[in-house]
Amino acid sequence: MRRAGGRGYAPLIVSASVSRGAWLRFTVGAATCGFAAGCDPILNIQGSFFPAWIVCMTVGVVLTAVGRQILAVSGLEPHLGPLTLIYPSLWVFTTLLTWLTFYRT
Repeated sequence: MRRAGGRGYAPLIVSASVSRGAWLRFTVGAATCGFAAGCDPILNIQGSFFPAWIVCMTVGVVLTAVGRQILAVSGLEPHLGPLTLIYPSLWVFTTLLTWLTFYRT
């Protein structure tokens, strides 16, 4: 116990136990993610296998860059609002649209 200014401070005891319910929820969630990861389509690109979502994300980035150029040239970009919200939203939209276009079953 330390003494500072005549006062003693009791040691801080932190319980590191995790409830059984929280551990079970975490385990079930992690197992579900692990099993669901094997369900996505796989693409063969020059002998390397890639999950389809990587290709969709790349297409989304390219389409967002093209969309930004179109908005800048047309003069609409200053009127959009917060650009830090608009462009990530456009990226997510184009990524999901690509996924739905090519891999909808």
